[in-house]
Amino acid sequence: MKRPKQGCSFKTAIRGQLWRPKLSVKAALAFLIPVSLAVSLGARTVIAPGAKLEKIAGGFAFTEGPTCDRHGNVFFVDQPNNRIMVWSVAGKLSTFMRPSGHANGMCFDAKGDLIACADEHNQLWAIAPDKTVTVLVTNFQGKYLNGPNDVWVAPNGGIYLTDPFYKRKWWDHSTMDLPGQFVFYLSPGRKRFFPVAKDLKKPNGITGTPDGKTLYVADIQGNRTWRYDILPGGSLTNKTLFYPKGSDGMTIDADDDLYLCATGPTNGVTIVNPEGRRIGHVAVPEKWSANVCFGGPDRKTLFITASKSLYCIRMNVRGANPAK
Repeated sequence: MKRPKQGCSFKTAIRGQLWRPKLSVKAALAFLIPVSLAVSLGARTVIAPGAKLEKIAGGFAFTEGPTCDRHGNVFFVDQPNNRIMVWSVAGKLSTFMRPSGHANGMCFDAKGDLIACADEHNQLWAIAPDKTVTVLVTNFQGKYLNGPNDVWVAPNGGIYLTDPFYKRKWWDHSTMDLPGQFVFYLSPGRKRFFPVAKDLKKPNGITGTPDGKTLYVADIQGNRTWRYDILPGGSLTNKTLFYPKGSDGMTIDADDDLYLCATGPTNGVTIVNPEGRRIGHVAVPEKWSANVCFGGPDRKTLFITASKSLYCIRMNVRGANPAK
């Protein structure tokens, strides 16, 4: 099958081995048509002309937490298998770290450290390029966190993280230590750690604008995505309903469009403009689309972690944040 010019790779990796897929024309069209139809939803086309969704890696237990480093290499987790993977700008798949603290959501900071929600022991980690681990957070007021899930590093170096409760098979406890499921903030310098949102049912996906003024949080159980203004000091104000659907992970592009991981009948990535209007959708042929980020040398490739696989598609826009 000849690949389109706008493809995001020329090889596909399954279980760490490079291979070239052999699909019939009929099978290929069945796979590509849902994305082609989704491109036409918005007057402003955010997906590159002729771009098709590509499965570039598979055979994992469950993929999550994609983020890219300053070079455009995409790091993501295979959480049940306790490892962090890398899809390089050269199209090579490798293991960055194993064990990984059962890392989940991740985001690079300005120093190049990989900030990871390590929910094996309910912690937040900073992983240096040499794989040295610094534990940033272990508890709040003496109580264990529920299980840090997703994270965004603000331009000032402050860190926002969601802390829902999902029972993990690698835990020896089955109840929460905290009285709720909160959104937390770790201040620059890592001296203050406190909740900034306590009224969501199960906060999950999180990201913010590159100017550091706006934060988006998805309440996956409440099935809503909320927008907040960020105050000096990291607190939040002006909670506003942004989109009447929840999300797992999310990201944002340079035009301030939000990319939400839809599930169920609309599984894939839903693209919503700054006014809260849906302008596009990338259908993904998996049971669950977990998270999303921009990557590649020009930050114009959208990477999607979905169930046991990693997908990508070329875009017309760049990612807004350097690392998510």
